[in-house]
Amino acid sequence: QVSLVESGGGLVQAGGSLRLSCAASGRTFSSTAMAWFRQAPGKDREFVAAISGSSGRTYYADSVKGRFTISRDNAKNTVYLLMNSLKPEDTAVYYCAADSPLSPVASRGYNYWGQGTQVTVSS
Repeated sequence: QVSLVESGGGLVQAGGSLRLSCAASGRTFSSTAMAWFRQAPGKDREFVAAISGSSGRTYYADSVKGRFTISRDNAKNTVYLLMNSLKPEDTAVYYCAADSPLSPVASRGYNYWGQGTQVTVSS
């Protein structure tokens, strides 16, 4: 059974940092894209960052570019999201996703999703 488990969320003050982790089990995702999406209360789920499986190319939403960094450790079957200079508008539930045949930034293509981890940024 495939599962993605996120961790690392929490409460942080504006300007602070958090590192999210997403550990996959049940199969290897080293050759597939993995991504982070987020959903704030009352809003649609939105793309945050993605990393391709083959080249390791990264993709970022404009709203997080320069502040967030996505990376992966294929030996650990884990993807990370380092979030710096956090803002109150970054408050959301963050979801990990894996394995998409479509564009890495499109949520509809991902076959596997984690349960989410809450990130709250206070002003």
